[in-house]
Amino acid sequence: MSTIVDPHPMAALEQANAMRGFDAEFKNLDHYIRVITDRIWEGGRIEDIRRYYSDPCVVETPSSVSTSVQAVIDGTRATLAMFPDRRLLAEDVIQSGDAEGGFLSSHRIISPMTHLGDGMFGKATGRKLQVRTIADCVCKDNRITHEWLVRDQAAIALQIGTTPQALAQQWLNTRSAFNKPVAQPAPSYYQSHISSDSLAHGYAQAIEAYSRGQAPTASAYDDAVHHIGHGGITRYGHAEVGAYWTGLFSALNPHNFAVEHLAHQRGSGRADRVALRWRAHCSAVSDAFSASRAINTCSSSYEFKSNNEIELIGINHVEFHQGRVVREYVLIDEVALWMQILTPQTA
Repeated sequence: MSTIVDPHPMAALEQANAMRGFDAEFKNLDHYIRVITDRIWEGGRIEDIRRYYSDPCVVETPSSVSTSVQAVIDGTRATLAMFPDRRLLAEDVIQSGDAEGGFLSSHRIISPMTHLGDGMFGKATGRKLQVRTIADCVCKDNRITHEWLVRDQAAIALQIGTTPQALAQQWLNTRSAFNKPVAQPAPSYYQSHISSDSLAHGYAQAIEAYSRGQAPTASAYDDAVHHIGHGGITRYGHAEVGAYWTGLFSALNPHNFAVEHLAHQRGSGRADRVALRWRAHCSAVSDAFSASRAINTCSSSYEFKSNNEIELIGINHVEFHQGRVVREYVLIDEVALWMQILTPQTA
């Protein structure tokens, strides 16, 4: 009788232990994220947040920081009150880490929804929207223990008939100033993944080069690259994409750029994908400037003069073909950006 030898015994062992500490129903991290998102949001099981989030759990967005599971529940209820038919369609989950040190799921969602309830976006307009979100979640022992979340608030503003600048001013009128607390770090067992893979590393270097006012070679992007940016704006070709990055960073004058997370995922019958989370600290330009032309979500100019310190958090998802970027999703919260610009400098 012949003996069949497993050619990859360690791979089999790793697969068996991949979701250690998670409920047995979850096959892998991708499955876990998709299932719990569906249960909480589209299944209406909001109290399941207590089961799938730790308490405390730090959730950082570009404009806020919360620490309690109750804040996550309250935010979910408030969003559903405004957009009761919101769907969370998973476009991708790019993952890194492991069960022992904590996974990181970078979860990109597109949400068709209708503005049916009054709330932070003003009176209900009845308009149908499509809004993209990326959530970076640290996951361990069946719970999300830390989260960075960027939603395309500019897309919401534009689709309900206003502008990111006007919405930012509306929110400032209720706060008087932009005042975001410093977020506590992720749990000590989790170490953010920074991939050394050439594709991921090269892409992160290209974005960092733009932040320094340099233009990386066009070879980073395919000639027909498709870029989907904040505000739902679409650009095509490396010339348009390069102009976007150059315009954004020249408008905001970053003096510090940091890569916080960089993951490269292969397989599953898909193209190579990279998730990049970055943070830039900037000084807004101090001369009158057509900011919206640089930030690129509105057709009319919006001049400002501000020396405010600005924190910009971005999450990018990119796909590659033959070593070049063919699709790029970029999420920043432009409303949070404008709130920082428009905050009175005496505040």
